Order: sequence, then structure tokens, then C-alpha cells
Amino acid sequence: MLAPAQPANEYQRLATLRSLQMLDTPPEERFDRLTRLARRLFDVPIALISLVDSNRQWFKSCSGLGISETPREVSFCGHAILNDQILMIPDAGSDERFADNPLVTGAPNIRFYAGCPLKVGDGSNVGTLCLIDTRPRTLDAQERELFRDLASMAEQEIEAAQIATIDHLTQIANRRGFEILAGHSLSICKRMDTPASLLLFDLDQFQTINERFGPGEGDRALVTFSEVLASVVREMDTIGRLGGDRFAALLMGSAGPDSRLIIERFRAALAARNEHEGRGYELRCSMGMTQYDPVRHVTVQSLLGDADSAMLQQKLAFRKRNV
Repeated sequence: MLAPAQPANEYQRLATLRSLQMLDTPPEERFDRLTRLARRLFDVPIALISLVDSNRQWFKSCSGLGISETPREVSFCGHAILNDQILMIPDAGSDERFADNPLVTGAPNIRFYAGCPLKVGDGSNVGTLCLIDTRPRTLDAQERELFRDLASMAEQEIEAAQIATIDHLTQIANRRGFEILAGHSLSICKRMDTPASLLLFDLDQFQTINERFGPGEGDRALVTFSEVLASVVREMDTIGRLGGDRFAALLMGSAGPDSRLIIERFRAALAARNEHEGRGYELRCSMGMTQYDPVRHVTVQSLLGDADSAMLQQKLAFRKRNV
């Protein structure tokens, strides 16, 4: 077994890693979503976001593996951070560097490994996004490009952890965080030629809830709404609170019929929550939906604009029916 060497900038690399203050922190959905997405896109049993510390690799997100760290000397990621390119091991069992590695000869029985370095701050490689399989395989050129895109998303999320991208009340993405995540998701949809839909929500009569029951109850209504929304979307989807009583959900791989099924599930879940909690008011919302068009929707903002127009038309139609 060949233990990984240390990068030439190891002292500065470790200083950068520790300045992130991420080691030994609890799991976060922003990172877990990426590893779940990586498993699904590449059909692998394990995907990790690994941070390489001085004597260990620690997993900020660990999808498909029930441990939180391993010694650095047996880590594949320790090798991956030595360069800026993807490290791909098609069959670790026949690679003299790894054949007798305990992670190969025992659980998790690694055969295929692909690790893309994560570069942040001063350009230091602090860790990797990696894929692991128990069978030999490779990634073709298109898959490697997609893998780099996901690694770029992980880098953005690490940097975003240092700034405000999470709504403090609902603990889902705020507008800035949503636009970052949705932008990356749309890039993947465009590259893979897959559909996407955007749903925009406005709570109805939210001001009335605040005035009648107080701002504390208004906050509770927003949290409840976000919980219901999070409960019906899928692992590859992105949700966020855009501000005030406005929420959004980007549904990856969803054309019209699929999106309508999610809308139906959402309405049913919201009705069930209203009935269960009996707060003296019901959470209701207006909704706008638009399909992603890679030619028309160059930015997330343009997609949000079309969804906003669809919502306005829905509100006008509702008012006409109730005149």
C-alpha cells in the first residue's frame, strides 16, 4: 500500500482548511443533497465530501457509508488532493498503490474510485468530492465533465458556508442560496438535456395572520409552510425562501406531468397539516409554474420572472371568478 504524500503547501492548506471551521460539524442538507445527487447521477453506492485533515480524512457528507472518518494514510482522497485533476482508479484491486489497502481488502471493498479536488480560498485543495463503487468501472469524458460540475457546486457550498445563504427562520436556502443552487442545477439540466420546472409560491393573507395572531404566529406559519414543501420534493430538487412569504422550488428532471404530481402532493400535504394543527386559520398559497427553456432562461432570475408572471395570471383569474 502506498500512503499519500503531503502537498507542497501542506502548512498553508491545513490553515485554510481549519479557517473554514467545518471539521467535526453536524451534517448539513446543502452538502448531503450533493452526495445524494452524485450517487443517483453516477449510479454508485457511495458518494462523499471529504476534508483531508493532518492525520485523517473527515466526511462532511457521507451518503452510503456509515462512518465519519478514516486515517489519512489509507485514504484515497489523500492522493487526490495532490493534483488539480480528477483522480480515477478504475480497479483498486489491480492497482499496486491500493491493492492491499484495508479499504479495498475489507469494508467498504473499494474497487472504483473517482475523486475531484475541492479548491477554496487561496487555491488550496482542502478535500474532495468522491465516488466509490464495489465494482470496477470508469467515467467517460462527459461523465468527468459532469463530475467536475458537481465538485464546483461543492466548492461553492463550502465558500457559501462562510456567508449568509440560509434563511435563519426556516433553515432552508434564502434567495441568494437558492439562486446559487438552482443555477448549478440548471447547468446540469442543460448539459444532460433534461427538463426542469420552477414552482413559485406566495402565502395568501399572510399579513392577516400577522395582524390577527401576532408576528410569532406568522413566523410559525412560514416554518410550517417550508416544512410541508420540503416533505414533498425529491432529493435532487432545490427549495428556498426568497423573502417575506415567497418560496420557490426547482424540480430537476420534471416536465409538466411530473411537476403537477408534486403540486398535487404538496396541496394534499398542506391540507393535512392544516387539519392536524387547527390554528384558527388555514395556510393557503398562490402558485406559478414555468418550464425551464435553456434558450429563454439563461439565468435563474429569468426563470423566476416567468414563474412570477404565471402566478400573477393565476391571481387575476381567481379574482375574476370571485367577482
